[in-house]
Amino acid sequence: MKKFDTLFIGFMLFSMFFGAGNLIFPPFLGALSGTSYWLAMAGFVLTAVGLPFAVLLAVSLVKGGAEALGNRVHPKFSTIFMVVVYLSIGPFLAIPRNASVAFEMGVLPFAPESFNKTLALFIYSAVFFGIVYLTSLNHDKMEKYMGRWITPVLLVSIVALCAVGFAKLNSQFQPPSGGYEAGAFFKGFLEGYNTMDALASLAFGIVILTAVKQRGVNDDKQLTRYTMKAAVVAGLLLALVYVSLGYVGGKMGGAGTFDSGTELLTTASALLLGKSGPVLLGLIFTLACFTTVVGLTVACGQYFSVLYPKLSYKAVVTGVVLIGLTLSNMGLAQILKVSVPFLVTAYPLTIVLITLSFFHRFFKNPRRVYATSILFTGVFAAISGLSTFGLNLGPILTMRNALPFASAGMDWVVPAIVGALIGMLMGGSKSETLEQKELKAS
Repeated sequence: MKKFDTLFIGFMLFSMFFGAGNLIFPPFLGALSGTSYWLAMAGFVLTAVGLPFAVLLAVSLVKGGAEALGNRVHPKFSTIFMVVVYLSIGPFLAIPRNASVAFEMGVLPFAPESFNKTLALFIYSAVFFGIVYLTSLNHDKMEKYMGRWITPVLLVSIVALCAVGFAKLNSQFQPPSGGYEAGAFFKGFLEGYNTMDALASLAFGIVILTAVKQRGVNDDKQLTRYTMKAAVVAGLLLALVYVSLGYVGGKMGGAGTFDSGTELLTTASALLLGKSGPVLLGLIFTLACFTTVVGLTVACGQYFSVLYPKLSYKAVVTGVVLIGLTLSNMGLAQILKVSVPFLVTAYPLTIVLITLSFFHRFFKNPRRVYATSILFTGVFAAISGLSTFGLNLGPILTMRNALPFASAGMDWVVPAIVGALIGMLMGGSKSETLEQKELKAS
């Protein structure tokens, strides 16, 4: 690889990760956490940066990638889990969410009050997804489009907004509110789920590995090395942007009460830069959402065209774009209402799966450990997801709330550990499992 290839692939990975949620949640966290900002941001960065990095590392170390990790539980689990992940971070949640946010931040602030919002959203999303479609079909040029052109413009725009905020905002951080009064770290930890980046890492791994292979790298150790270098570049940029946006949000806490990160950023941009502020903010949101949608579309195209060989890459991309176009016209509020319960369910499974992968070599019978730990985790993660969706689970919810860390939204931790211990106790057989044979063969 050439000297700057890793840097530009890192830029591309940053732009794929940095979408709507990555812009919205850090400043809102800053405003609500107030004097507990640094503790809350530490929790946020752990799940929004550290966990995606761990996922990429785990995927790069295992032959077969994310699917091979899932196979350690069971091949059927792997297929179902990965299909659900790709569909949710792709056409059914993340893609329409980003398109809707791009419209609400890039168009809506400049439209007259009398205009037809429904028609405007349809026209905008049709143009937006048309460009996404054309870009995704040329996925071999993603590093050029996104790493060398779009990401530098995006970063300069964000730096400009934050730099003005640092210079002009002199308000003191307010007392914490909105759940940050106690346990700010764990609250920030859970807010990091909303970026969806740990799930996206399961999908983006194949995109990054493909980009590295296109530069003539085929050795497994070299692939892991360059993938991790690119991930470090992306991770550092993400962390710096999160901290900066969150700090601006914290300084805006004294300027009023805000219902969302979008409202806070809109107010801050106008306050700091006048009429040009919303224009700059609209550019940031449009570029961030566009690059993420392209990355997710390409990832879905590459995964499903391999999983179902009868479907061509072009056919999958076409389907993803059409579904994303349709759902994005539902509106942002409805999309976010569906996404939160899913994230509460999917993230614990992902965290446990990745954590177990780093201890894989110490298990006598890995499949039993994975299966029991994932089963116990899944039960309580599903309870949390159904509860978040608004279902009254009665005594089941009471039982869940009695578990350690339940008040912090991490009731699944103890069941996951208990499940792993049970699997280890059941795995007394010294006979080689399929996973152990594969590990030796590799």
